[in-house]
Amino acid sequence: MSNDATSLVRQKKRLSRMAERGLQRSTVLVHEKNKESLDILRPHFADPNCADTLVDLAKTASKKTKTVNVAQVKHLSPFRYPGGKTWLVPEVRRWMSSLNYRPTHFVEPFAGGAITGLTIAAEGLADRVVLCEMDADVAAVWHVVFGNSDADADWLFNQIESARLTETFVRSIIESNPRAMRKRAFRTILKNRCQRGGILAPGAGLVKAGENGKGLLSRWYPETLVKRMSLLRSIRERITFIEGDAFDVINEYAANDHAAFLIDPPYSLGGKKAGSRLYTHNAIDHEMLFLEISQVNGQFLMTYDDAREVVDMAARHNLVVAKVPMKNTHHAIMYELLIKKPTQD
Repeated sequence: MSNDATSLVRQKKRLSRMAERGLQRSTVLVHEKNKESLDILRPHFADPNCADTLVDLAKTASKKTKTVNVAQVKHLSPFRYPGGKTWLVPEVRRWMSSLNYRPTHFVEPFAGGAITGLTIAAEGLADRVVLCEMDADVAAVWHVVFGNSDADADWLFNQIESARLTETFVRSIIESNPRAMRKRAFRTILKNRCQRGGILAPGAGLVKAGENGKGLLSRWYPETLVKRMSLLRSIRERITFIEGDAFDVINEYAANDHAAFLIDPPYSLGGKKAGSRLYTHNAIDHEMLFLEISQVNGQFLMTYDDAREVVDMAARHNLVVAKVPMKNTHHAIMYELLIKKPTQD
């Protein structure tokens, strides 16, 4: 018998003995970053007493790495905002495709609900997305969603899924003053979903009749909210969240030639006063914002209400302005301004 035949017989006998013990040979592909973990776990795979523990471990890993088809999740943000910028997402996609570089950082200094930045992160259109928000209540949600504490995220998700929205319950949460970040995050989500128009600013009242007479339940979709936030947690490695001042973040990335900025300040300029009614932080030095963003090395896209003052300010800083039609919440056609650097020949 040849050496090859002898080796084959021995191998079959060995596999047969392993099968009698319930063991099977398996080939595993492993990333170099996970090699150490595999080596630690390897001896336990042959021990039947470890079966239950390994199943629990696999379920935990699956829960953390499970991905959701982004195409099936139209709105990634758990927030609803008056004058939301869903319409802006395709405009930003087109703008980014026109750039002559792939952004190392997509920077959204006035993140708010961050619908655009979240889409950029989910679709992998930049190496990293940087979101900044000054409002401490909104920031609490992002801290929990993008933070390292699975316990806090699970607590928030469980609270949303198990909440029974009576007026007494909703008012008790809204009027509370929680110190824990996760409790503040839950209060913010509840306020955003149960107050008229999603307004978070002081003085906003609760939804009354709501959509189809559903009252407080009109905008409360617990499974959808948890699905969105679970997806965002699954891609949090691509996102940096900063609770702070937008100007500081702009300055931090101003010298980066391969950064791309989306400037969408929630503050009105000109005759409109919506900002003071809708947002807790509603004052900004617009002239300084135009000056600083016009001097960044990378490209930017800025959106503003259609106002004469905005057009004049853009002209003073040699910026290009385009009008984009969009529908407001009452389905009336309105125009927003998109502002960017002039094309370089």
